[in-house]
Amino acid sequence: MAQSVTFNRWKEVELEQVSPLLSRKLLTGQRMMLAQVFLKKGCVVPRHQHENEQYTYILEGGLRFWIGEDEKQVIDVMAGEVLHIPSMVWHKAEALEDTLDLDVFDPPRQDRSEEHTSELQSRVDISYAV
Repeated sequence: MAQSVTFNRWKEVELEQVSPLLSRKLLTGQRMMLAQVFLKKGCVVPRHQHENEQYTYILEGGLRFWIGEDEKQVIDVMAGEVLHIPSMVWHKAEALEDTLDLDVFDPPRQDRSEEHTSELQSRVDISYAV
């Protein structure tokens, strides 16, 4: 059975305000998810892991990632660079400046539900805001 294609324009995708420092737009297919993520300088995404494989492509700005449960590996990913995060790898991120990134998840994140959004809103650390 043939499936139809879907066409989207980012400017027409709803912007979800997760916290004062983080907003996003999501496109979800059957087997992958694309997330446009806007982070203000100083926004911290707390350490977490998920079963999904993730690619993070920085379009503007930069993110510092702490990798691993002990957060010993530190990687700065800047505009034009891509970070691959395998399934179940612990990671945390901080926006080094105002940042736009494009995240790709496979399979789609099931925790991007309203419940997950509420949890993320309460956990995103805005104390580092400049």
